[in-house]
Amino acid sequence: MKFCHEEIGQATRGMMKRRTLIQSAIATGTVATLSPSAWANETELNIIDTNVSLSRWPFRRLPLDDTQQLAAKLRKLGITTALAGSFEGILQRDISSVNDRLVSECAGFSELIPVGSINPNLHGWEDDLKQCIGDHAMRGIRLHPNYHGYELNNPRFLKLLNLAADAKLFVQIAAVFEDVRTQPDQLRVADVDLTPLIENHVGRIQILNWRPRGELVEKLASIPNIHFDVSRVDQTNGVAAMLKTIPESRVMFGTHAPFLIPEASLIRVHESDLPDSSLSLLMNKNAKTFLTG
Repeated sequence: MKFCHEEIGQATRGMMKRRTLIQSAIATGTVATLSPSAWANETELNIIDTNVSLSRWPFRRLPLDDTQQLAAKLRKLGITTALAGSFEGILQRDISSVNDRLVSECAGFSELIPVGSINPNLHGWEDDLKQCIGDHAMRGIRLHPNYHGYELNNPRFLKLLNLAADAKLFVQIAAVFEDVRTQPDQLRVADVDLTPLIENHVGRIQILNWRPRGELVEKLASIPNIHFDVSRVDQTNGVAAMLKTIPESRVMFGTHAPFLIPEASLIRVHESDLPDSSLSLLMNKNAKTFLTG
């Protein structure tokens, strides 16, 4: 994927059209039912969603957990590129096969970019990483430290960060996947403790599904190679508040779909009433920069 200045200019102009469309859709309560043609007629900006997952969530069926339906919904909302991990990578131990299936599934949808799973607590994880780099030519990997049972100061994690940086892969860390209050009693998984990242950060890192709170936000925000998504930002003006602490060049749009409905993130962005320049960075430019390194 190549990006040029002309595309970025078109994206900025298109953001103004998209603002009008989102405002109208939310005002009339039709954000979930807009026709594909309505979006297509207004869209010059290609929204990049940095946080979707394919396959089935292990504990219940989700709306849009069929890839074809999910891709159709993303297109309907003007999302033309999505970084796709796999729900299977959370609990399955045969990570190589998980990534094979992910790549095969994404191959049928031009908007989906596969993001491989790696579990550094499994024997042979280095081979899984080599497969992501060599066999699948992936741009990045997604980690689930809480489900896989390691802290962010674990030597294997640090080795993984360095190997990924050497291979010019981005690393996504899912800080949260499901609120602990709704998890099954037999499998309660705490949120990832992100504190060790203050000392241990190498390469391009994006934190997914995190609600920025407390002093840790400011400390992580001061580290130039750590990026964030907006999928679990709450409150009406939550995205705007986030950008007061974290530089706007390091915050990217993400929906956490299909675990969350993708319209929710669009609504949160709209409610924050950002200027067009900030919207363009959030919805498109930052992710392009992150993807290309």
